[in-house]
Amino acid sequence: METSKNKISAKRINIKVLIFSIFLIASAFNTIRAQKVYSVNYANQADVLVFVVKYANQADLKVFRVEYENQAGENDGKWFFTEYSNQAEKKIYFVEYENQADLKIYFVKYENQAGWRSNSKKSLMY
Repeated sequence: METSKNKISAKRINIKVLIFSIFLIASAFNTIRAQKVYSVNYANQADVLVFVVKYANQADLKVFRVEYENQAGENDGKWFFTEYSNQAEKKIYFVEYENQADLKIYFVKYENQAGWRSNSKKSLMY
């Protein structure tokens, strides 16, 4: 009799652990969002002013432009450009001069090259 109670108790604990694990995994997926950006027409509409530099070593962030929203990362340089501003997490404006920019970026050819060169400006894209 005692062993059957222990087995039932162990099964309940295993089920609780399983449910809790599923909840944690689901929560993690909900917090992971794509770095979706929209390029606005005027500087006063933007969250971040961006300048595209000529060389990767001049950039704060190396950006890879992904083709689909689900390929983008969360503040890791993999950007998906949205069609509408309300779909974006950040609105950016491309400035003409480097000294006008909050953030300097360089567009890379390959996804594995994307990322921050320095964490000092990382908060701009959160």
